[in-house]
Amino acid sequence: MALNLRQKQTECITRMLNLNQPVNAGATANEEVYKILIYDRFCQDILSPLIHVKDLRKHGVTLYFLIDKDRKPVHDVPAVYFVQPTHPNVQRIVADASKSLYDSFHLNFSSSIPRPLLEDLASGTINSDSIERISKVHDQYLEFVTLEDNLFSLAYKNCYLQLNDPSAGDKEIEEIIEKIVSGLFCVLATLAVVPIIRCPRGGPAEMVASLLDQRLRDHLLAKNNLFSEGGNFTSSFQRPILCLFDRNFELSVAIQHDFRYRPLVHDVLGLRLNRLSVQGEKGGMKSFELDRSDPFWVANWSLEFPEVAVEIEAQLNKYKKDVEEVNKRTGGNSGAEFDGTDLVGNTKHLMNAVNSLPELTERKQIIDKHTNIATALLGEIKERSLDSYAKKENDMMVRGVIDRSDLIGALKGKGTKVDKLRFAIMYLISTESLPQSEVEMIESALRESEVDTTAFQYVKKIKSLNISLASANSASRSNIVDWAEKLYGQSISAVTAGVKNLLSSDHQLALSRTVEALMEGKPNPEIDSYIIFDPRAPKSSSGMSSSHLKGPFKEAIVFMIGGGNYVEYGSLQELANRQQPVKHVIYGTTEILTGGEFIEQLAQLGQKMGLGTSVATPAH
Repeated sequence: MALNLRQKQTECITRMLNLNQPVNAGATANEEVYKILIYDRFCQDILSPLIHVKDLRKHGVTLYFLIDKDRKPVHDVPAVYFVQPTHPNVQRIVADASKSLYDSFHLNFSSSIPRPLLEDLASGTINSDSIERISKVHDQYLEFVTLEDNLFSLAYKNCYLQLNDPSAGDKEIEEIIEKIVSGLFCVLATLAVVPIIRCPRGGPAEMVASLLDQRLRDHLLAKNNLFSEGGNFTSSFQRPILCLFDRNFELSVAIQHDFRYRPLVHDVLGLRLNRLSVQGEKGGMKSFELDRSDPFWVANWSLEFPEVAVEIEAQLNKYKKDVEEVNKRTGGNSGAEFDGTDLVGNTKHLMNAVNSLPELTERKQIIDKHTNIATALLGEIKERSLDSYAKKENDMMVRGVIDRSDLIGALKGKGTKVDKLRFAIMYLISTESLPQSEVEMIESALRESEVDTTAFQYVKKIKSLNISLASANSASRSNIVDWAEKLYGQSISAVTAGVKNLLSSDHQLALSRTVEALMEGKPNPEIDSYIIFDPRAPKSSSGMSSSHLKGPFKEAIVFMIGGGNYVEYGSLQELANRQQPVKHVIYGTTEILTGGEFIEQLAQLGQKMGLGTSVATPAH
């Protein structure tokens, strides 16, 4: 059975809402208990894409509140707490229990609660004589946000910035790696799988892989571990592969403009937790939800924008035709006398019409929603020439060159300051060697448009470091690496690993190509140097290349450290569906970023290195 992260996480949350009692086939508890739900902001984001208000009602949740809000006592009712294991949250729970706000407290922590906090909880409730109100304490291992069946985020903000910060010491880097490993452990615990782990050598990916391998090994030693249900599969065909990458593996994807529906909606309209707001016809803001319950979204998210507009038109015409058909059937034959013998037929037509109304109404709502979204997108596309940016960037990545007049035309033409900056950085990344005169020309064109060039300077600096690394001979190379690592933290992993990490002519991303090679498990020079970890194998043999660790694999979990996006997610889903038989790929990242948000982190890194101007780059 294919791994379905959304379904698994929803099942865990449903069980939690039913006081951790087993739920029946209808996803409700056998005995209905009315209760109150208390959550913090992080756990609110976990719940938001999975559980709607009507679902809460179905599970007996009558009231729900944020933990930091003032709340009145509600007697004779149990309260379900779903919060992160932090000191302020534990203090608040103790305060709530001491005030006897609720009859009983069912505490659910999003990840494993550290022992010192558990002791604080125990001593606090004993001192306030309220320990009998605490019914149960559960570690839920749910500290990640699932947006679709195969898409998750750890919602870890500014991870790229923190990992590449030149002033970050070993302790800070270790804390970041620890936080990422904790989130990934929660994902694997929810799926109940122990994967084979693969990653490139060096940098954050190897650090995460190594610590995750250790964490899984330690956990598997326990008799009642979270993975015992999964069975001890030795065949790799039954175990998934977890591929870890660092954002610097393919920097361009985080910056480029894309013209497909889903990446465009995210990048331009700010899709967050499957929701977005656009300007309505009458001036007010309209809020929409885009998830798998919307058939148009599911069917068309990978299409280019013009094709989506055509599809909306086609759906509207089909809807009008169906409405006409219903009217024709129920209106009787105009001018004909009423024929008593056809009474049964007429009644049947009316019944059919009544039954088809809800479906027609729903179709109309979906068409209206996407018309609104497409109109908002079209306005932005025209105003900012987004189609032109996407096409030119694509050409640059495929051919590695662009006509100088096209380049300057784009930098002096339409588009926001961030659009121009992204375009300039894409040019920098896609061109193997740039003459200094050309770089200066780009910088002056950016300054003319009053664009803050700090992010551009940062990528230029990293690129020149990589080139000097590549050209240095092996003896002096280690010195440069030592010096660069001291000066630039983790940034030294290849920002521009030459043409192989750029888009190939069939638009397949380097990430997708590498994942395909890792899943196939055949010898391949691009991945032969990748490290292998098998947490189920004896420690001595880990990292060895025994045949079952090489694949082929039916299922993969791909995780991008430092920020991911819908372009990569779409590319991996296309890869999975293209395989015969169809394979299964889950994509996760520390946070899902728009191009503008990622540029902001690059600009802040540039400032920390004393590059460029001091004005921060706005997101849009």
